Amino acid sequence: MSVDLSLDRVSALSKKLPKYTRPTFHVAGTNGKGSVTCLLSSILRASDLTVGRFNSPHLVSIYDCILINDEPVSQQAYQTARQTVEAANQAIGASSFELLTLTALLLFENAKLDVVVVEVGMGGRLDATNVIPDDCIIASALTAVDLDHQQFLGNSVELIAQEKAGIARKGKPFVMGIQKHTGVEAVVKESVSSAGGYFVHMHAAEKRDWDSAMDDIKALLPLYGSHQIDNLGLTLSIISTITTTPLNKDAPFADLITHITPESIRRGIRTAMWPGRLSFHRLILSSRSNPLTVLADGAHNRASSETLATYVSEILSNITPCQESSQSRTVHLSFILALSHSPPKTPLETLSPLLPPRVPPGIIVKLRIAAVRFTSPDGMPWVKSVPPSELTQTVKSLVPEVDVWYAPDESDPGRNQLESALAWTGAAKSDANEEELVVVAGSLYLVADFYRFMLHE
Repeated sequence: MSVDLSLDRVSALSKKLPKYTRPTFHVAGTNGKGSVTCLLSSILRASDLTVGRFNSPHLVSIYDCILINDEPVSQQAYQTARQTVEAANQAIGASSFELLTLTALLLFENAKLDVVVVEVGMGGRLDATNVIPDDCIIASALTAVDLDHQQFLGNSVELIAQEKAGIARKGKPFVMGIQKHTGVEAVVKESVSSAGGYFVHMHAAEKRDWDSAMDDIKALLPLYGSHQIDNLGLTLSIISTITTTPLNKDAPFADLITHITPESIRRGIRTAMWPGRLSFHRLILSSRSNPLTVLADGAHNRASSETLATYVSEILSNITPCQESSQSRTVHLSFILALSHSPPKTPLETLSPLLPPRVPPGIIVKLRIAAVRFTSPDGMPWVKSVPPSELTQTVKSLVPEVDVWYAPDESDPGRNQLESALAWTGAAKSDANEEELVVVAGSLYLVADFYRFMLHE
């Protein structure tokens, strides 16, 4: 199934549904937009506001991509709203994602929420979420832009940035996060200016030791990885922008800023949760007596793979070397990998930052890698896994001597493959004094299989 990016169908369908009026934050980007929506909605919830959040793709079920006050929408509420949208769609033929987007917006409208935070699905200018009316947008934001979905968005970072900046709205702030590609800023500024919005640079956040004497906002960030400092900086820049910029007193969201306080910001940061992104879990397997430590992360492109590689290296660096002898500390590091088939992106491009792992002095890593397929997500039958045999060939090209297990290409994906891979990786350690870590990564759809597996254990 091809993806036809357009606002024609979703705009026509939205006109047949109740008008959407909720004050909304709109967040685009290649990596980090989910984390920013998570942090932003957590701060708003901590500010005693009722909050809706829409992220894609879903994790365990379709219901968990639509949150109302941090809870997945109920099956009954979802089905009722979906039926309304589908009935209006009979003569239009909107896509699955367009139907999902309008179902989410209808649920948020029906709930009369104070504020909504929406993550762009893909791109921005022609993404279905860009159907949200201009007067509903409080602010738009852009996280880090990198190469991904080139077949739809363009073959350069600049073209992709232009598409993502297409969510800018007339008269509304557009806050841009830190970018590693120098050509992004000029393109984004031009797009925001053309839309009549006003461009805002984010204020960089810094990691530093706790100091109770400081007068600024002090908060503990529970999301792992140094990249989350940048995501937090963008989130706080969005908050700062809307709380310091004069707003039309008649705007529907003008009174929202009075709810946001330094204390609610601290509380919101401290309570933020974002499953499947550098998330640690302790897993009990029937094949072993002690729990298995699993790090789950939806790294799916070169940039997010680099972030995961950096974090794994940090973990290895924090392992204390043996104090009683000059021997190095042994760590059993296993990766369970699955990748989406998404040309022109290749497995080699995605895995190159991750393999071989960066090993600090004093540490010996015993590496194992399992290649599997993931379960195709509901409503997205065109999403396919890279065959495990092909993935194995890429792994072997990067780490020729590594011990590899891979599932048969034609076997059913999901629980059975993942269970076999976990059992195989979990059997590597024999010495109780040795450390071990299993990393489930390569696709958020594989992470979803992992969470479904845990739910049934």
